[in-house]
Amino acid sequence: MSLLELPASSILLDSIAIGAMLVYVPFLLVAYGRFKVGYDLGAPRAMFDKLPDYAKRATWAHQNSFETFILFAAAAFMAYLTEQDSVLALGAAVAFLIGRLFYSIFYILDVPIGRSIMFAISSSGTVILFILSLISLNNF
Repeated sequence: MSLLELPASSILLDSIAIGAMLVYVPFLLVAYGRFKVGYDLGAPRAMFDKLPDYAKRATWAHQNSFETFILFAAAAFMAYLTEQDSVLALGAAVAFLIGRLFYSIFYILDVPIGRSIMFAISSSGTVILFILSLISLNNF
């Protein structure tokens, strides 16, 4: 079964679950960086300054992922509740996921322009879902 054969409701709900998992992708490198410098169970956050630069950037990507996921989850759930099934709505959900994956990659690799473009793409996906849902609710 291809992505195009899935019901729109499945794509929207699956995108929330996948988005939640993507929050933790950067944390894998944070954990690796902590392990490399000697993990301190008593003060895991206090060791931030000792982390290699890639792990610091991964920490920031991880934190930003929480911030953006909260809005996306609300937007995707609104799209689900308002039965958005257009190519635009589903494309926006998928664009968010792809944008967030590459956002983390570019952040960790220290590619600021790539990171900024991916942030814009993923944020646009969230905004589009909100707008489509609000239009549907208010019958514009």
